[in-house]
Amino acid sequence: MTSYIDKISGFINTYYIDPILHDEGYNIINTLTWAIILGLCIFAVVRLLKKLNVEANNRLIAAIVPFVLAGSSMRVYEDAGIIQYPFNLLLITPIIYFVVFFITLGCLIAAKVISKKWSGKSMETIFGSMGALWFIFNLSLLLSVQKIALPMVLLYILGLGTLVTLSVYVVAKKVGFEVLTDKLNLSILYAHMLDASSTFIGVDTLGYYEKHVLPSYLIDLTGTAFVMYPLKLAIFIPVLYIIDTNFNEDAESRNLRTFVKLVILVLGLSPACRNTIRMVFGV
Repeated sequence: MTSYIDKISGFINTYYIDPILHDEGYNIINTLTWAIILGLCIFAVVRLLKKLNVEANNRLIAAIVPFVLAGSSMRVYEDAGIIQYPFNLLLITPIIYFVVFFITLGCLIAAKVISKKWSGKSMETIFGSMGALWFIFNLSLLLSVQKIALPMVLLYILGLGTLVTLSVYVVAKKVGFEVLTDKLNLSILYAHMLDASSTFIGVDTLGYYEKHVLPSYLIDLTGTAFVMYPLKLAIFIPVLYIIDTNFNEDAESRNLRTFVKLVILVLGLSPACRNTIRMVFGV
């Protein structure tokens, strides 16, 4: 019995605990586990938004973006060594996603209450402003302890991400592929092209390395992180097409579709922002 418990304990430590404690990145086991948990969380949050009477629409997504930026910049606290053990564990994936989620949820509830008493501003405006202030605070703290080392990295990443996204948009416009001319879908694609750009620049020119399983394998196989561009296009274009053609039946389905798109946006924008800030500060 003890041997069996030791095996289970060793398995959990190897595939779940150690990667968090030592910030070792991902393996196949924990990647699949986090993906399953993410799927369950999506349905739970959709139900929560329904109870809060909050509609998942483009305005809400725009208001959440500053929180994504804030969470990503807070992740750099750990990279820069600002937060020490054991509190730094709260800033390591996947724990930081839960930390940011509960802070964001608290701000959403507060914004909803404030908007009822302050009729001049919408809930989304108040909510988004909270996220923007949090992001500004995080950047201010980073600037107080770290010097900007590579400012041009920001321009390179924005430039490459914009160039690829515009190229895809132009082609989609010419062939009449409406999925990639939709504003929200294009924003999602842009977020992931920024992520691809940050990985390409970080890995190929600055000596960083990729922690995710599939990208890491393909980068090792091809010898360049440029593979992130075709990889993301090959994954997310079909995903967006499937979402747009299968979630249009009723209001609940459309809410679920919008929230799933929000999750996909976060999965691209969050690492893109974290990687960019980290490289700009040289940490």
